[in-house]
Amino acid sequence: MSSSASTARAAPTVIGPVTGAQRIAAPDLARGLMLAFVALANSVIYLYDRPYGTRQHIVEDGSFDRITAFLTTILVECRGYPLFAALFGYGIVGAYLRRREAGYGDADARRMLRRRGWWLVAFGAAHALLLFSGDILGLYGLLSLLLLTMLKLRDRTVLFIAAGWLVIAGLFQGLAYSDSGPHEERSFFWSFAIADPVTAAGSRAVEWLMTPFGLLGVFTAALAGMWAARRDLLARPDRHRRLLRTVAFVGVTASMLGGLPVGLQVAHVIPSTSFVTDYAFSTLHVVTGVLGGLGYAALIGLVAHRFTADGGGPITRAITACGRRSLSCYLFQSIVFVALFAPYTLGMGAWLGSAATAGIALATWALSVGLAELMRRADHPGPAEMLLRRLGGSRRI
Repeated sequence: MSSSASTARAAPTVIGPVTGAQRIAAPDLARGLMLAFVALANSVIYLYDRPYGTRQHIVEDGSFDRITAFLTTILVECRGYPLFAALFGYGIVGAYLRRREAGYGDADARRMLRRRGWWLVAFGAAHALLLFSGDILGLYGLLSLLLLTMLKLRDRTVLFIAAGWLVIAGLFQGLAYSDSGPHEERSFFWSFAIADPVTAAGSRAVEWLMTPFGLLGVFTAALAGMWAARRDLLARPDRHRRLLRTVAFVGVTASMLGGLPVGLQVAHVIPSTSFVTDYAFSTLHVVTGVLGGLGYAALIGLVAHRFTADGGGPITRAITACGRRSLSCYLFQSIVFVALFAPYTLGMGAWLGSAATAGIALATWALSVGLAELMRRADHPGPAEMLLRRLGGSRRI
């Protein structure tokens, strides 16, 4: 056999975008639903010109607004981003394995994914500077670089690190949000009340560098996602139904109970009594939020297996299409929120309450789902996904 023939046979397979037939439904459906959580959590940050209380929430007057703030706190806040991080960790393992199966060596597969991770950091920097300083893209880009160094760790080591980091994250992240106020100004995220767009952009750049300290728990969730990917928990939920049910029940229940004290503080049902109490409530909120994110992921995995076995209905397909274009839909939310809420645009953040803001957030999410479904029918990827793929070199992989 000639060396040229041997080289040709050993050449790696070209990897393009993963087609609909190749993709697992559960992670995409989870990402699509998760974006509704993200919209609810991010939209309230745009409210300003009022006193700020627990976890930087505005101090509400109306009962409906207080009920809405309570529900979003115990169901969404500190729960959506861990869910996304778990799916992100799951996806990193899948992307690495696809490249290995296509014939690339370990070093080449990691190099390709590292390049994509650095571009994700660049996307996050642009997103923060132009639109939203609470950006998670940069953090997840750095997270991907870290996860790539841990792919060969044993399962027991991964779970040990995940558990240990959750304790550390809870203590530090809980401290960051332990001041229940009220205050006339925010402790951070000052840019949302700045009327001059140039000054606001400069403030956003600083705030973006601070954002990871408020999202430390996502590392634990990402490691759990890595562990789950090694067992194909979302790809084969029928084989892991008992485990997924247990994680879903324990995670979601713990999340709701653990978020209850902070939720009641946000709704002004119970007062702040001391720094120690506020710190304990905040830490509990963070730790159980990570458990809740994992519980949501398991629950959605079970739901996806049931409703997507035959392709799913029109709503399921549309939400799944949104999940497959989650980067574009995430950025779309920021564009809408800036246009509506910022003081240098329509300025609705100065007078809307939590209930109306939640309605706008869900409407924005629904609109993104509709747009994603139109792109699916036209067989188009999301514009941000297509750009990241080109910059990251996927067209040449």
